[in-house]
Amino acid sequence: MHKKPHLPEKICPVCQRPFAWRKKWAKDWDNVRYCSERCRRSRADRVQDAQA
Repeated sequence: MHKKPHLPEKICPVCQRPFAWRKKWAKDWDNVRYCSERCRRSRADRVQDAQA
């Protein structure tokens, strides 16, 4: 049985996958947008490509 079934979730805007609350994000959950560093970097690359 899963011990933490009711954690809040968000959808990553880059990969469109759901990701759940993590303790390391506890203080900053409202500002967390991406599921991983890879998605955060990928988003930055897309913005730079659009501006160039």
